[in-house]
Amino acid sequence: MTDYGQDEILELIWTLREEGCSTRPRLVERSEEDRPEGLLEELVAEGLVETSDDELRLTRTGDERARGIIRRHRLAEVLLQNLFDLDSSQMESSACKFEHILTTPVTESVCTFLGHPPVCPHGRAIPRGDCCDRIRTEIQPLVTRLSEAVLGDSVRIVFITPKSRKRLEKLSSLGIVPGSRLRLLQRNPSYVLQIGETTVAVDREITDEIYVKRA
Repeated sequence: MTDYGQDEILELIWTLREEGCSTRPRLVERSEEDRPEGLLEELVAEGLVETSDDELRLTRTGDERARGIIRRHRLAEVLLQNLFDLDSSQMESSACKFEHILTTPVTESVCTFLGHPPVCPHGRAIPRGDCCDRIRTEIQPLVTRLSEAVLGDSVRIVFITPKSRKRLEKLSSLGIVPGSRLRLLQRNPSYVLQIGETTVAVDREITDEIYVKRA
């Protein structure tokens, strides 16, 4: 039987590692569990976590389990926020429930359905799955890169993965932000976008970083 408390601790250790501060005091401070230290000791006893001078490290088995939890949670966030327009609190509480009930086949189908999103709504990386590496997908992605959108179709931006903050700020100044609608008017010699009454020309590299769904 899955121990949800243990899963929450593993998930938090993974997140703290991403933030560069996976220590016991930080875990206790951030955890919402009733007995985080007790759960941590259980994970150590089961060989999922190792500790040294308050530093926490996932073992190979622990890392694999945490990776699955993180993947399910962040995919659920993308699904709930971007497809059902839930607010942040609704999205988070629902995603926590989803991560415990999604089976591996369902998780892979959700990922494919969403177009294999690289990040969650908070900008954190979503661990890749087997489905992300397949050349052929069995389910037509609902979310695609803007560069692959049908010319003239009205699309809504789901998320953006810019390589730099400067580029994100430039896109924002043009009104190219998650939730906004636009049309791809042409691909050659450059990609021309219509945002409201404005048209702008951008490079393919930029349109590859913008993920959309049909409006």
